Amino acid sequence: MITEIGIVAGEVWHYLDKHGEVFFSQLLSGIGQPRDLALMSVGWLAREGHVIVRGEGTDYRVSLRKS
Repeated sequence: MITEIGIVAGEVWHYLDKHGEVFFSQLLSGIGQPRDLALMSVGWLAREGHVIVRGEGTDYRVSLRKS
């Protein structure tokens, strides 16, 4: 499972690099992965300090952290 989370985390990172800040729902549609796996991957990236996640209404905005 860790391998799958890591692979999807890479897809998330590349999607955000190309599209900038997006709603999680848009990210989910864009990467075409199961919601649970995408959530775990975004959480991993957030924990590692690579993305910023902000709640907005019933959705979340996700963006890459600027270095």
